Amino acid sequence: MADKRGNISRMAMKAMGIFGGVQVIGILCSIIRTKLVALWIGPVGIGLFGLFNNALEMISTGTNLGIRSSSVRDISQAMEGRNSGLVARIVTVVRKWSLWLGLAGALLTLAMAPALSQVTFGDSAHIWGFVALSIAVMLQALTNGEYAVLQGTARLKRLASVTLWGTIVGLAVSIPLFYLLRERSILPSIIAYALALAVFAWVFRNRDYAPVTVNPRETFDMGKGFVKLGIYMTLGNFATILASYAFNAWLNINAGTEQVGFYQAGYTLINKYTGLILTALGMEYYPRLAKVADSRLRLRAFVSQEINVAIAVMAPVVALFILLRQFVVWLLYTPDFNVILTFISWGMIGTVLRTLSWCLAFTILAKGDGKTYLWTEVASAIINLLLNILFYRWWGLTGLGIAFLVSYLLYTIIIAVVYFRNYRLKVSLGSLYNLLWTLAVAASVMLAMETSQVAVATIITAVSVGVAIRQIITLWRR
Repeated sequence: MADKRGNISRMAMKAMGIFGGVQVIGILCSIIRTKLVALWIGPVGIGLFGLFNNALEMISTGTNLGIRSSSVRDISQAMEGRNSGLVARIVTVVRKWSLWLGLAGALLTLAMAPALSQVTFGDSAHIWGFVALSIAVMLQALTNGEYAVLQGTARLKRLASVTLWGTIVGLAVSIPLFYLLRERSILPSIIAYALALAVFAWVFRNRDYAPVTVNPRETFDMGKGFVKLGIYMTLGNFATILASYAFNAWLNINAGTEQVGFYQAGYTLINKYTGLILTALGMEYYPRLAKVADSRLRLRAFVSQEINVAIAVMAPVVALFILLRQFVVWLLYTPDFNVILTFISWGMIGTVLRTLSWCLAFTILAKGDGKTYLWTEVASAIINLLLNILFYRWWGLTGLGIAFLVSYLLYTIIIAVVYFRNYRLKVSLGSLYNLLWTLAVAASVMLAMETSQVAVATIITAVSVGVAIRQIITLWRR
């Protein structure tokens, strides 16, 4: 068992290294693209880029029905049974559903092009732009299907290669478009990026399972399970998006656009950049958990092990982030954003609880419990919205950081009730000790920084990094 756990830890950390690096490159490409659009096209280009990409994300999310994530569970469980025939059939079904949903999304975009142009721009001048966007909708659906197959069959290096080369080539093709076509390059660049990902998804697709004949009736019957789970996931994600939109609108009306800008900057630092670690770990963790969803003993062992790995990696990240918070803000924004320093420090403490709840919450998806996933996500969205409004009224921007911490504390409690009571699972005491240690370190570093004790914060951070390195080496060797 020790050797097996060691292998699990190594797999998790290798996946984090692979996908973390890919995501960093993706962020760099995004920064370069944004800079070039701003330089060669100006604010109009940035605006068009944002509007069309938001429309693409909205349509794709609504029409793909979440099968990018939900079908991974079915594929992983078939892989665990070592039934290559069943795996081949599920892979074929996933690809067919991706094609169907891609066609449906493209046709919906074509049909709604006049309305989308009117709602988005207030005129009909961009109808053909949304007509062209339907191509990207179709390509994205096909790519998501291949992503699910690669993740479910544990071909993680190929999955990383798709994202890496698709992103780089998409940027490389877009640069001359930006320079030559200027404002008219926005839509071609979006399509080029979607096409690059689709091409590399086809190049690196899993060909270990030859296509099998599955009639439409069987395709529907086999696919309705992961589509049903995907619908629950889509609704849950929509609740989160809606709550975020509602709070941004409330903040804009009651405090002004500048405060919205500060909030978005802080939220991005807390949620997006630290979320890279969790996203990278999830690529390997989710399919591994889905394989053993019916074994309580193995679920408990895998969840506890993942908590240890995730906390060991997150602990020094949180401490370093709080210690270097002013440098990070100045690097990514300007000194005018110093007002968010306390906000992001509270939020980083909340990130520790987010890591714990993230590890526990994957059991819901692994078990295919769509209803539970939906109500926990809706409850989380409502709690976060109410706490943001209430705490901002009391403490301003700092209150938003406290709200982030408290909302994840409550969300963790909700997920823990599901995990311990509904599924009758446990976590190891060692995992909880690591959690408490990391919370104590994060709180201590923040207290030292708030009282201008930089030397003390530096010592605590250095100790935290040393302990984390020792934990990671132990997990790797065990």
